[in-house]
Amino acid sequence: MEDLNLAVARGEFVSLLGPSGSGKTTLLMMLAGFEQPTSGVIFLDGKAINEVPTHKRDMGVVFQNYALFPHMSVGENVAFPLQMRGVNKADVAKRVMRALEMIQLAPLANRRPSQLSGGQQQRVALARALVFEPRVVLMDEPLGALDKNLREQMQLDIRDLHRRLGLTIVFVTHDQSEALTMSDRIAVFNKGKIEQIGTPRQVYDAPTSRFVAEFIGETNLVDAVVESVIAGQALVRLHSGEKITSAVTGTVSSGQEVYLSIRPERLELTADKVASENHLELQVTDSVYQGNHMRVQLSGAGNSMIASINRRSEEFGQGTKVYAGFSSGDCKVIAK
Repeated sequence: MEDLNLAVARGEFVSLLGPSGSGKTTLLMMLAGFEQPTSGVIFLDGKAINEVPTHKRDMGVVFQNYALFPHMSVGENVAFPLQMRGVNKADVAKRVMRALEMIQLAPLANRRPSQLSGGQQQRVALARALVFEPRVVLMDEPLGALDKNLREQMQLDIRDLHRRLGLTIVFVTHDQSEALTMSDRIAVFNKGKIEQIGTPRQVYDAPTSRFVAEFIGETNLVDAVVESVIAGQALVRLHSGEKITSAVTGTVSSGQEVYLSIRPERLELTADKVASENHLELQVTDSVYQGNHMRVQLSGAGNSMIASINRRSEEFGQGTKVYAGFSSGDCKVIAK
């Protein structure tokens, strides 16, 4: 980890997003107390907890593999953290039932984990992490083993619990759409450091580096040179000669080599040139039907590009000349 500083507010949902080996799980394990930082201090409510053992940090942890005890019933699994904290039996029973009702599994309290579906097991693991009302909930890729539909439903369920209960959640994932769906803020990790941290809209619409632009969603990156910068907008010249007006991410200056980042869904394709702040003349090389949209591959402006268009839009055959229109707010200049 490189000079990492991260502050999470009470009640906030922060996702640690990045590829394998980027350091996000290492950070989560240090927060939980399973690993010790070689330097630096971890604070919880203003108190240093580096020397506090895991079971006294008041943090609930949910793992990808659920880590449920197979010889215990659902209710016994959820009760375990309370028993370890010496809660009396009457309170244990009430809190376990309340936790199971919260995840809508109260009727299955006496079943074993092996009798549950993957999604049900994940909800039990979540209830076990929440039952002792921890100050922070840590989640390490908890939805990675679920199928697509169940994973998307669990995303909404966890987000709903977060909002209803005011939970503070630190969530590790490598799934960009998952982070965009669930988070208040996203910290994008790359090679042991945070490349960018911000709201989902900020990191998607205003990436500050090539890594963030390419890792979150899909983007077209075009080489360009800055000609001028005025009031947060830059006039850039593509290597193919076209001039484009774009919003600026970060600080750039005249003559600087940059990338122009344009998300595929921001390109509007037309057969004829129409009034638009920016436009590029391109040629269709392929078009693929993908259900709710068409993915159109384009060449021109010295680059290969991709457009994502409404499937009800005009269809363009291979080899067709098209104009891609977009506004200055639809693209971003990123310093190299």
